[in-house]
Amino acid sequence: MTYWLMKSEPDELSIRGLQQLGQTRWDGVRNYQARNFLRTMAVGDEFFFYHSSCPEPGIAGIGRIIQAAYPDPTALAPDSVYFDPKSSVEKNAWSAIDVAHVETFDKVLRLDDLKRQIALAQMPLVQKGSRLSVMPVTAEQWAAVLALR
Repeated sequence: MTYWLMKSEPDELSIRGLQQLGQTRWDGVRNYQARNFLRTMAVGDEFFFYHSSCPEPGIAGIGRIIQAAYPDPTALAPDSVYFDPKSSVEKNAWSAIDVAHVETFDKVLRLDDLKRQIALAQMPLVQKGSRLSVMPVTAEQWAAVLALR
């Protein structure tokens, strides 16, 4: 199994929102490197659900990939904020995946606290300037974060 971290603004989709839905499509990724990470995800991979651009940014829970990457339909929807006029049915540059809820943490593991963990020093999330919405997590980093719950 491969591990990931995926960011979402809680007012768009939060861990509690995913918990209520049970499963949903993860779409709207518009960075090529993050998109490429989406395309390498496999069914069964797990990810940390990270709340971003909010008063308390941090890891809020765990999700699981339940469907591998497929063309992101929001790129073709003119009424979507993720619409891409350069995309077409034949040539859609963007991908989406389906995810399911696994666990909601009792408390958000705050970014400030994660940055203080020696075991996470190499994690892209805590690196200065790292803004990707999808990133890999090593097995060691995964275990270190789980130990903080």
